[in-house]
Amino acid sequence: MNSTNPLESVFFITLPDDYSLPENAFKIDTTIPLPVQSSAKNPSEFDMNSLTWEMILAGILSILAYDINNKHIHYYRSLLTSVKPNIKTELTQAAILKVKNEDFDIAEEIFTALHGLDPEDMGTILNLALFFDERAESYRKSGLNEDADAYDEFAHNYYQQAMAAEPAVPDAFFNAGFFYLKLKNYTRAKECFETYLTLSEKYEENEVTDNDRRKRSRAEEIVQDISSRNLEDELFKSAYDFISMGQEEKGLESIKEFLESNPKVWNAWFMLGWALRRLERWSDAKSAFLQAVELGGNNPDTYNELAICCIELEEFSECKKFLSEALKIEPENTKIISNLGFLEMKQGNISEAQKYFTIVLELDPNDVIAKKTLESLED
Repeated sequence: MNSTNPLESVFFITLPDDYSLPENAFKIDTTIPLPVQSSAKNPSEFDMNSLTWEMILAGILSILAYDINNKHIHYYRSLLTSVKPNIKTELTQAAILKVKNEDFDIAEEIFTALHGLDPEDMGTILNLALFFDERAESYRKSGLNEDADAYDEFAHNYYQQAMAAEPAVPDAFFNAGFFYLKLKNYTRAKECFETYLTLSEKYEENEVTDNDRRKRSRAEEIVQDISSRNLEDELFKSAYDFISMGQEEKGLESIKEFLESNPKVWNAWFMLGWALRRLERWSDAKSAFLQAVELGGNNPDTYNELAICCIELEEFSECKKFLSEALKIEPENTKIISNLGFLEMKQGNISEAQKYFTIVLELDPNDVIAKKTLESLED
C-alpha cells in the first residue's frame, strides 16, 4: 500500500475575481479557497500565471479521494460536476482501463475520488468492491499476504454496502457470491447466489439478455454444487476455520468426521491434504490430494499442492508433471511458474530456475518472493 501522503502536492488558493472560467461554468465563490495540485513546494512559490483549470480539477479530485470531511466538500462537488457534467462516466471508464492495465494505484485513486464525488452511488460502491477484491488477489499472487488480507477487508465492506442498497442491486449479490466462494464461506456464497436468482426473476422476459441467462445458469450451478457436496456442513466450516487459524490437528478431526458421511467430496479431501501438508506429513498429504483429483478436484490449486508434497518427498519427475498439468489450465499462473523455479533450484539447476523467476517478474513485477529469490541466485 502507498504510505506517502497523497495530499502533499495539494494546496489551497483564493482565485482573483477576474479569473477566467470555462463557459457556462458554476458560479465561482471567491471566498472559498480552491485546492490546486502542483509541483510547487508551498503556496508562496506558486506562480498564479501558471494556474490552469485542470490543476484545480486535479486538486478537487484529490480532496474527494483523501479529505472527504473537508468543510467545503459539497461546494467542490458542485463545482466539479458543473465544469465536467460527464465526470462520473469519464472517471469510471478511466479507472476500469487502469485496472485492465494493472495500474492499480491510479485506479484506486480514481475509484476513491468517484466515491467521494457521490458516496451514495451504488455503481461506484460495487466497482470499489470488485476492484479491492481483484487487487487482493494480485497482492496474494505476489506473496504480499498481509496486504491481500487488508484489501479483502475493504472489498467485504463495499460488498456489504452494495448488498444493502435500496432498491436491491442483483449484481451486488452475484459478485459477492464469488467473493465468499474465494473465502471458502460456502453458506454465505450460497445465500448470495440464491438472492441473486430471486432478484433476477423479477426481470421481464424482454429485458433478459444472454449475459443474464449465463449468469443465472452459473448461479444455479453453484448453488446446486454447494448443496450436493454438503459444503454448508458445520464440520466442513469448522475444519476450514481451524486450519486457517493454525490449529491443524483440530481441523483434521473435523474434516475426517465430515468425510465419514461425505466421502465423495473432493473439496474435503483437498482440505484434509491442506492440513496434512501444513503439518509436513508429505506422503499422507499427497495421498489426500490425489484423492481430490480423482473425485473432480483437478484444478491448478490441487496440482500445485501435490507438487509441493512431491518436492519435499524428492519425487522431482512427479512434481514437474503436476506443475505442467496446472500450467495447461492456467498458463500464466505465477505461483505455478515460481514453483517450477523452486523445483529447478532443488535439483541444482540454477540457470533454469533463474529463467522461471524472470518469467514470473515479467508477468508480475511486484512478486516479492520471485524478486528476492532471483536476487539471491544472482549473488
